Amino acid sequence: MTKPRPTCGSLIAVAATLGLALLAPTVILADDDTSDLEELTTWMAGSFSSAVQAAEDPRFFDLSLHVAPVWPDRTDGHWFYVEQAMSEYQDRPYRQRVFRVRELAPGLFENQVFTLPDPLAVVGAWLADDPLTDVTPDDLTERDGCAILLRRNGGNFVGSTIATLCNSTLRDAAYATSEVVVTPDGVVSWDRGFAADGIQVWGTIGGGNIFDRIVPDRETEALDSDPDPENDSDSDSDSEDTAEEQGEAEPTTDPEDR
Repeated sequence: MTKPRPTCGSLIAVAATLGLALLAPTVILADDDTSDLEELTTWMAGSFSSAVQAAEDPRFFDLSLHVAPVWPDRTDGHWFYVEQAMSEYQDRPYRQRVFRVRELAPGLFENQVFTLPDPLAVVGAWLADDPLTDVTPDDLTERDGCAILLRRNGGNFVGSTIATLCNSTLRDAAYATSEVVVTPDGVVSWDRGFAADGIQVWGTIGGGNIFDRIVPDRETEALDSDPDPENDSDSDSDSEDTAEEQGEAEPTTDPEDR
């Protein structure tokens, strides 16, 4: 029997309770011998699409999200390269980041967000068997205040940024927030920007993007193997602005000014 597909409203409603969930003393452990950290990082990795949501609700765009593990030999956390794009422009992603996920305390997980020194140089790196071999953590810049804290909530992991700590200047915002739900079947993320008076200035109203897990065909993925920054610069800006106005959000997910 096909499992019911989670709705944006139901999962984001769970995320709305995060303030209490983060403080809850009870930790619900994963089944069998799998640790919560192992399960979370396994669920985060992969390729995802919001095509189903976009087809059902015209308020949302069809977005692609790729999350690839990097530097597996490191012992200071689980590292991921993240690439997000409008599905029809996967050779011109509007967001490229590196995440580090680690357990801060029993049952409390942190997803730090980092920017890359030269994003254009690594477009499509998620396709590689060993991504970011020419980049090290020392090359990255952390997005201070934009880390997401997560806890297990039933069968999902639910998380958010903290209060107003994630600065943003996009469309005159003062800060941004992100709420995230990670499930075995995908990710729901909801990024929003707010002015200093608390008025929302970007992001969707009422829910975030629903990214369903997919299995990409690495042999036929339509990516430009040699993107030309000069020719693509205008298109990059247009696709990024369009997606941000619509309220796209990543997992996995770092709300931030671009």
